[in-house]
Amino acid sequence: MVSNAVDYLNGLIWGSVLIYLLIGVGIYFTFRLGFIQFRHFGHMFSVLRKSRKADSAGISSFQALCTSLAARVGTGNLAGVAVALTLGGPGAIFWMWLVALVGMSSAFAESALAQLYKTRDDEGNYRGGPAYYMEKGLGMRWMGVLFSIFLIISFGLVFNAVQANSIAQAMDVAFGVSPAVMGGILVVLSGIVIFGGLRTIARVAELIVPVMAIAYLVLALFVVGSQIEKLPAVISLIINSAFGLDKAVSGALGYTIAQAMMNGIKRGLFSNEAGLGSAPNAAASATPYPPHPASQGYVQMLGVFTDTIVICTATASVILVSGALESGSGMSGIELTQQALSASVGNWGNAFVAIAILFFAFTSVIANYSYAETNLIFLEHNHPGGLTVFRLLVLGMVMFGAVAELPIVWAMADLSMGFMALTNLIAIVLLSGVVVKLARDYNAQLKAGKLPTFDASNYPEIQDQLEPGIWDDRKGN
Repeated sequence: MVSNAVDYLNGLIWGSVLIYLLIGVGIYFTFRLGFIQFRHFGHMFSVLRKSRKADSAGISSFQALCTSLAARVGTGNLAGVAVALTLGGPGAIFWMWLVALVGMSSAFAESALAQLYKTRDDEGNYRGGPAYYMEKGLGMRWMGVLFSIFLIISFGLVFNAVQANSIAQAMDVAFGVSPAVMGGILVVLSGIVIFGGLRTIARVAELIVPVMAIAYLVLALFVVGSQIEKLPAVISLIINSAFGLDKAVSGALGYTIAQAMMNGIKRGLFSNEAGLGSAPNAAASATPYPPHPASQGYVQMLGVFTDTIVICTATASVILVSGALESGSGMSGIELTQQALSASVGNWGNAFVAIAILFFAFTSVIANYSYAETNLIFLEHNHPGGLTVFRLLVLGMVMFGAVAELPIVWAMADLSMGFMALTNLIAIVLLSGVVVKLARDYNAQLKAGKLPTFDASNYPEIQDQLEPGIWDDRKGN
């Protein structure tokens, strides 16, 4: 009965509301910001080159990017792509690309807003995110409370069960480690980092994420490169399937345009989180350079591009060139990705994917927790006892996820993510005028040859909403 109720609500939210709102908001910001993700594509990398600066209040922009990538790059990239292909066919990948490209503008908007409206916690560290700009920018604390509850349930609890589920499956297939044993190991490792606090999480993400992402991409490039003659056919299959043009394939496997669109967008959003309201929690923790809220918008746009256009495409290419999707094995999720890689490189492909998902999903668990902690603090439940109880609850969900069945875990993740996204998308549209002001201010200074620096006194209508002392010294710290 629970499963049926979750499926019904998912169908209502994703089938009738969220898909159109997600794409619509992305297109809206793409136009309002003058196609910023395309015009300023190169500038994202320019900002990244100078992103290692930090101070006593904030982590560096590079650490914020790695933390957000730690949450993004995980199950969605390795297992989620396989689920999208299984349920929606090759055309789902096209819709993943689309939601990423238009979603980059939404990511700019939410991350710039999170930087602008950030606060300091009791220990002097920067905190912020959608709940904070809902309260300060919109004057709707009730909306921020709702968002915080949705995020704590989804990222703090459900998504961590999803990540643990994929790790346990992968390690079982590759090494025969039982899910219960793997769950226990994950609980111990996650506990060590989680109890270390925000800066420990950022440092771990900074060390692990770049190394594993590069290693995975190198292997994927090797697999696709060794079968490069199949690549044109794969690209054609993706595009034709997205629009129902490949009747033979879509008819035989029962895929429709609607299935490809829904599954591609759902899995794309789960992976890159554009517009979802999660990555802004990391963006707000940074000391930005250039010292302007918009600079974090550029950094997080790059995160969306890296996650979906680069890493998800690598996974999809490995699966499609291997022929594993057409083998009729009935596999889905991480098992399909492992089978596809093993078909191309041999049995050690199983082990590689298992190790990759272990690191990717483990860093997702700790980054997801950091998002939840920030929202607990927004709800004013930041006393040590309360945080300890919540940390133990998070670790309990990690253990649950390791031994639970995949379908119900994914369905719960979709539902909680849907409520989060709806709340955040409404908020960033209502604050779109502020986003446009930030983008114009930043780019006017950049065009004039200046280092973009935010001066809140130039915008008295915004200055009254900001945390005193955050932007008053015009250095963003």
